[in-house]
Amino acid sequence: MRIFLTSAIFLLLAVPGAAAADHEHVLLWPDGAPGAQGDEAVDRPALTVHLAAPENNTGAAVIVNPGGGYRILASDHEGLQVARRLNSAGINAFVLRYRLQPKYEPSFALLDAQRAVRYVRSRARELGVDPNRIGMLGFSAGGHLTTAAGTAFDDGDPEADDPLERVSSRPDFLAPIYAAVSGKLLRGNPRAYHDTDVKVTAATPPAFLVHTHTDPTVTPKHSLAFYQALLDAGVSAEMHIFAFGPHGTGLAPGDPDLGQWPALLRGWLRRQGFLTAAERAEVSGAVLLDGEPLYWGWLTLLPENENNPPATAYMGRRNGGKFKIEAAVGPSVGRHRVEVHRVATDFSAPASGSYSLENAEKFTKKSPAGGGLFVQIAPGVNEITIEIATE
Repeated sequence: MRIFLTSAIFLLLAVPGAAAADHEHVLLWPDGAPGAQGDEAVDRPALTVHLAAPENNTGAAVIVNPGGGYRILASDHEGLQVARRLNSAGINAFVLRYRLQPKYEPSFALLDAQRAVRYVRSRARELGVDPNRIGMLGFSAGGHLTTAAGTAFDDGDPEADDPLERVSSRPDFLAPIYAAVSGKLLRGNPRAYHDTDVKVTAATPPAFLVHTHTDPTVTPKHSLAFYQALLDAGVSAEMHIFAFGPHGTGLAPGDPDLGQWPALLRGWLRRQGFLTAAERAEVSGAVLLDGEPLYWGWLTLLPENENNPPATAYMGRRNGGKFKIEAAVGPSVGRHRVEVHRVATDFSAPASGSYSLENAEKFTKKSPAGGGLFVQIAPGVNEITIEIATE
């Protein structure tokens, strides 16, 4: 079978992605960057600003570092397209043009990344950004730069003449995507990639990592090393290693599995509380089914605002239906819909392998004929009892 496309149709399909819309382009050092060896674009680190629509703005911000081996910048599929995806989720994005080899060693790129964080934080109010919810996302070499910025930051110099240098350079979260973390694990240009995993401390920001098992250029051992360091330091982290995928895929729009990572990132940002300024609270109490403690199952609190984090409590047979959710991972202040899931009803003979419940049960109402389950979470400490009649 032959397929013919007329040139008119082809042009119609091609135009939407042909060029980016105009966006503010900001030089990080308008009067010249430290160590600059010229005055061309490659000598002038900059941010391209992509703000979320005001009605959709969560206040979160992400500085995006395209990859390219510290020699080029893959600024389409690892820059602009990523910024647009973040904007669609209500996240403000800032694509970084950092300095590259062979003219500049990666230490200059790190200086540029630190300056980018300071810049966004210093202009947070006018940009509609929360200064405490500014993260950094990077691919490959840009991912190395992301982990470098997350392990080499400062609180700012209060005595600096430059107002930007008085501002903290610490990102609030990191998203290294198929990042090159260690020069020891690379075959080519290893000196450009100092080992960032060995610099992780308890002060390193929480991180979301993505890699593929089959990446032939930067093996998943890089992400594994950084994740292990975060785990050892007690830093919150989430890692996804997909079975298939080459290196340099960006958002992976053509892969139905790997292409899910941006949605997973949004879920992680929501769960971490980076998509809202709402206060989180502690909740404890009990779940009763027909007057008896929930034997084994879950309590889920789902906020009315989809950007606020959900909160969950898992209750095993020894909990007696009681639960406690610490404020650090607790629900946001406000109204929540409640779900209760029961996964077992009896465990009287645990060695027998006998069954007590064929399918998990979900309860979203006070009773079959009653109204929905809702709770109002107040600031501070909340004590609640969820009572459900199953018949």
